[in-house]
Amino acid sequence: MSRINTNVSSLVAQNTLGRNNKDLQQALGRLSTGLRINSGADDPAGLIASENLRRDITAVNKSIQNSERAGQLIATADSALGQVSSLLNDIRGLVSEAANSGVLSDDQVAANQLQVDSSLEAIDRISQVTTFQGRKLLDGTLDFVVSEGANYNRISNLQIGQGNLGTTGQLAVEVDIKTAATKAQVDITNVPAATTAVNAYADTSLSNTVAQATQGYTLLSGGSFSVTADASGAAAGAAGNSYNISLVDGADNVALVGTTLQVTTNLATATAGTIATLIDAHGDFNAVQTNAGAAAVGDAGAKAALVGGRDVGSATIRVTADTAGVNTKTVTIQEVGVGPAVAAAFDGSDNIVVSINGSTTYAAIAAAIDGLAGYSAALTASSGDQTYNSTLDTPPGAATLGSGAAAAGGLAQDAVFELAGKNGREVFSFQAGATITQIQTAVNALSDSTGVSAAINGTTLELTSTEYGSKSLVEVALVSEAPGGTINAAIGNLTRQIGSDVVATINGIQATGDGNSLSLNTSTLDLGFDVQAAVTGLSDFTITGGGALFQLGPNIVTNQQARLGIGSVSTARLGGASGRLYELRTGESKSLANNPNAAASIVDEVITHVVELRGRLGAFQRTTLQSNIGSLSDTLVNLTAAESSIRDADFAKESAALTRAQILVQSGTSVLAIANQNPQNVLSLLR
Repeated sequence: MSRINTNVSSLVAQNTLGRNNKDLQQALGRLSTGLRINSGADDPAGLIASENLRRDITAVNKSIQNSERAGQLIATADSALGQVSSLLNDIRGLVSEAANSGVLSDDQVAANQLQVDSSLEAIDRISQVTTFQGRKLLDGTLDFVVSEGANYNRISNLQIGQGNLGTTGQLAVEVDIKTAATKAQVDITNVPAATTAVNAYADTSLSNTVAQATQGYTLLSGGSFSVTADASGAAAGAAGNSYNISLVDGADNVALVGTTLQVTTNLATATAGTIATLIDAHGDFNAVQTNAGAAAVGDAGAKAALVGGRDVGSATIRVTADTAGVNTKTVTIQEVGVGPAVAAAFDGSDNIVVSINGSTTYAAIAAAIDGLAGYSAALTASSGDQTYNSTLDTPPGAATLGSGAAAAGGLAQDAVFELAGKNGREVFSFQAGATITQIQTAVNALSDSTGVSAAINGTTLELTSTEYGSKSLVEVALVSEAPGGTINAAIGNLTRQIGSDVVATINGIQATGDGNSLSLNTSTLDLGFDVQAAVTGLSDFTITGGGALFQLGPNIVTNQQARLGIGSVSTARLGGASGRLYELRTGESKSLANNPNAAASIVDEVITHVVELRGRLGAFQRTTLQSNIGSLSDTLVNLTAAESSIRDADFAKESAALTRAQILVQSGTSVLAIANQNPQNVLSLLR
């Protein structure tokens, strides 16, 4: 169909050429910008995704920069702490040198003290001048702020490394001590106390015998018998007692009626022998026939007196020298016929001589000796008749002071044992009789070398570690001791005990105990502190602020932040249980001249604290910051790759599209020209 007014072919060619031109324009735009999306119309969804990725890329880039900046701050603080550590090591060397007082003069010690003072001033200066972008790092500005709660006085040396205060800006901390820490302890029981020297003594034993009174009895018929009081019977009586003998006609019987021995028998048939037999059968009397002969009725009622007799008695008098030591003096009892009943005196060799004239008591003899200067005497045992009669009793032989056994106490046998504690081992050697106090003194004199101290509880020697916890120990190894020794009986050849650590929870989480120290390290809280010994129960405090806040992640939320505490390293704040560092200055209680031992303990604790602070900062820098930078860098690569895949142009693809569009535009232009020529064909119809 041939039309002039409407050239459909031209219109088709124009539309096609327009699309091809558009494709050519798009290919040229992408190749010139390198982007696949140059406007929202290019890919609305892709544009949204790529812009979100660009936002994330920007945040991650800033997070990496934040972590790098935080690392620079930590590195600055660590560098300054390294100088503090160096100064502390110098101070420790000066303290050790000053302890060598046998060599150093007072002037040399004073010179060391000047160096210590200078180093302490340098530490204070470092704590004040260490800054990063105008912020001080080591003066306590970056430390956490704590509000005290119930039983906070039980907590000391609180160090808060990290804490996530959340959106409220504070964190409550509750400490619940379940079980208190204990020390290691070994008990050596049954060590009797004794004096350091035993006074010499002698035991003087005295005894008396019964003086038996005898009475002869003669019958009317001429027969006779004798009667004697039985030495072990009641009739022995006391000196001066008298008994009557009476014959009664009747049935055979012998009875002691009061002080009368009444013999009843048939006197018409009785003989001296039968009467003696009856009397001899009585438990309190002895009788024998002395002359044969029969009794007569007229003998009835006849009486005779049995006079005298006394009980058996004994006593032991212990004579003690008032002055301890070896003493070979003797105690002698002699009987004399003149003078007082009892008297004690010294002879020409200062021996004790007791003179007895007649009858006296054993107590009086002891009192006479006790009255001598330098000696004491007392009855230690007695029984029966307590009378000594110089005419009836036999004096004992001389007794020598010091011949008795030593007073009980101390070790039963010689002993050598090795005592070990946390700080080291020492060997102790004691002789038999060494007192519990002597052993305690020897152990405590070396407690700094062993880490074990000794205390006395009655007859028990308590060997206790100087520190608390499972790292403390008390070990007693018996090297040698004779059979029956005190130490072997108490603990055997070897015993070892260790202490236990405190058991507690912090905010319901099981904490790590080390002696009386507790620590906790979680994603939200990292802290450590010491607790009061031998206490249990609740304590609490609140972290109300402070710390250095680092933004580590791309999102501003608490779990992508870290709050690090850096305490002050000034000499007034550095220290521990032994004291503070400033106490080493001239004139202070723990200066080199006043107490180098205590100074060494303080410096050791401070060095440990600074090293732990450096370690904590280094761990944060390495495990938190560096790992965060590495992780974010990987994230950045992936995010950038994702954004590039969405937004960047594929040059190979776009080059092909450009070539295609160019060809299509050229061909379209040619076709359009041909289409525009088609209406001219109508002119041929008009010729």
